[in-house]
Amino acid sequence: MNKKKLLLKNTFMLYLLTFSSYFFSFISVPYQTRVLGPDLYGRLGFAAAFVAYFQLLIDFGFLLSATEDISSHREDKHYVSKTLTSVVCIKIAFSALSMAVVLGLCSFVPKFSEDPMLYILYIVMTIVNAMLPDFVYRGLEQMTAITVRTVLIRLFFTVMIFVFLREASDYYIVPILNIIGGIGALAGVYYHLSKKMDIHLIKPDFKDVVRCFKRSSTFFYSRIATTVYGSTNTFILNLICGDGITGLYTSADKLVSTAKSAASPISDSLYPYMMKNKDFKTVRKVLSLIMPVIFLGCTVVFIFAEPLCVWLFGAEFAGTGNVLRALMPSVLFILPNYILGFPTLGAMGLSKYANYSIIAGTIVHIVGLTVIALCGWFSVISVAIMTSITEFVILLYRAFMIWKNRKVFSASAAE
Repeated sequence: MNKKKLLLKNTFMLYLLTFSSYFFSFISVPYQTRVLGPDLYGRLGFAAAFVAYFQLLIDFGFLLSATEDISSHREDKHYVSKTLTSVVCIKIAFSALSMAVVLGLCSFVPKFSEDPMLYILYIVMTIVNAMLPDFVYRGLEQMTAITVRTVLIRLFFTVMIFVFLREASDYYIVPILNIIGGIGALAGVYYHLSKKMDIHLIKPDFKDVVRCFKRSSTFFYSRIATTVYGSTNTFILNLICGDGITGLYTSADKLVSTAKSAASPISDSLYPYMMKNKDFKTVRKVLSLIMPVIFLGCTVVFIFAEPLCVWLFGAEFAGTGNVLRALMPSVLFILPNYILGFPTLGAMGLSKYANYSIIAGTIVHIVGLTVIALCGWFSVISVAIMTSITEFVILLYRAFMIWKNRKVFSASAAE
C-alpha cells in the first residue's frame, strides 16, 4: 500500500507540475502579448522554437534512460552520484557545442545577427533549464522537491513579468527572468540532493560517461523521431495547402496536445514505479479503469467536434471539427501507448523496443504522407487520418512485443 500511495503522490505532483505550466501561462501570456505586440512576441516565439532543437540535443534522452538507470539502482547512492555526474558532463559538452553553433549563426546569418543578444539569452536559458536533474527525482520517485521548486520558479517568473515588463523595449526581460529563476532552482535542487539525499557531483569516470552516452543514444534517436513525426505534418501542410489549412490542423492538434499532457503524468509516474516493482497488475488496473472514461470522452468530442471548435476558436474554425474527428482515434491510443511503452516494456527489460516502435511509426508516417501526396489524396483530413494510423502502428508494435514476451508480463501480473 505504501508503494501505491507513493505512486499516487508522484502522479499528483506531475499533474501539479503540468497544471502550473498552463495556469501561469494563462496569467502571463495575455499580458506579454499586449505589452510586446504581435511582432516582438512573435520574435520571442521564434527564439523559443529555435532553441527547442538545442534542448533536444542537450537533454539527449536522459529523462528516460537516466530515470530508468537510477530507478534500478536507487539504493546505491554512489551509483546514483556517478550517473548524475556522467549526465552533467555530457550535457555540459552538448551545451558548449550548442553555444558555439548559436554564436556562429549570430555572427554570419542575417536572420540571427539582427538581434544576437536575444538568441544568446535564449540558449543560456535552455542550458540552465537542461541542467536541472529532474531524472534523479523521477528515478527515486521523489517528485515533491523538484515540483515545489519548479512551481515556485513559475510563480516568481509570473510576478516579475508584471513588475519589470512595462514596454515593448523590455522584451529581453522574458529570457533574463527565466535564467534567474533557473539558476535559483539549480542552486536549491543541488543543495537538496547533497545535504538531504547524500547524492553529489563526483570526479567523473570516462568509462561511466561513455556508458551513459551509449545507453541514452537510442532514446535520443527516438526523441528525434518523435520531433520529426510531430513537426512534419505542420511543415508539409503549410508547404502544400497554405496558412489557412495549416491553422485548422494546428488548432485541432492543440486539443490533442492537451490530451497528451493529461495522460503524460500517469505514464511518467508509473515509469520509475514499474522499473522498481515490476507490478504489471497495476498496468492492467490503470488501463481498465481509465480507458472507458477516455473512450466516452472521445465519443462526445467526436459527436460535438464542430460546435466545440467554434466555441473554443471562433466561427472561422468550424472546419477544424472534421480535422478533430480524424484525430480522435489518436487520442484514444495515447494512454495505452504511453503506458505500454517505457513503463511496461522498460520494466520487462525491453525498453529498446519502445524506442524502435517510435522510429517504426515515424517511418510509416513519412511513407504514408508520401503515398497520399503522390496519389493526389493529400488534404488536411488525410494527414489527420495518417496521424491516427501512425499512433495505432506504434501501439500495435508495443502490444506485439509484450505479447511475444507475455510469459514475463503474465508471471508478474499474476503475483
